[in-house]
Amino acid sequence: MPLPRPSSSCPRTSDLHQHLGDLLQTEKGADVVFEVGTQTFKAHRCVLAARSPVFSAELFCQMKESDAAAGGGIRIDDMEAHVFKALLTFVYTDSLPENLMSEDEQGVMCQHLLVAADRYNLERLKLICEHRLSKCIEASTLSTILALAEQHHCHGLKKACFNFLSSPVNLTAVLATDAFEYLNTTCPSVIKELLAKLGTR
Repeated sequence: MPLPRPSSSCPRTSDLHQHLGDLLQTEKGADVVFEVGTQTFKAHRCVLAARSPVFSAELFCQMKESDAAAGGGIRIDDMEAHVFKALLTFVYTDSLPENLMSEDEQGVMCQHLLVAADRYNLERLKLICEHRLSKCIEASTLSTILALAEQHHCHGLKKACFNFLSSPVNLTAVLATDAFEYLNTTCPSVIKELLAKLGTR
């Protein structure tokens, strides 16, 4: 009897991200709790460790055995709850929630997420935030974005900021903002680099 021929139809798109997202939502099998602000988030150590070497070190190497045995929560004081929630969503689904933010809030949210991505060594999330922030560059946001780019080694975003400043009109507008003083104070090396680039034009 001849064997059945294999189907020639293409396999459907992977739904792994959906299943992992459901795992995060249902909290089934969760074995770690994070306390962020007034909210708590349950998650799975193995998922976090597989996605982030920083989570791996914190959850399996640095966490005290007594804390693990007691089931104590891990306190995070330097991040807002909605930012950590978005971070977890990305860790599980490799994407950001569609209803994460309004268009007006996207720039600020991406700034916070970029810092979080750098902290947990989530390179893809960091690149996504860089890409989105590069579209938010204007005179009023340039100084803050450029400072972030310098502090978190975002070379592509930094280049986008310098390209924006290559226009005399844009440069004049940025120099007139209060935020430029913040940039001058926090990242004086960037100002020197900017002046050097402008001097060669």
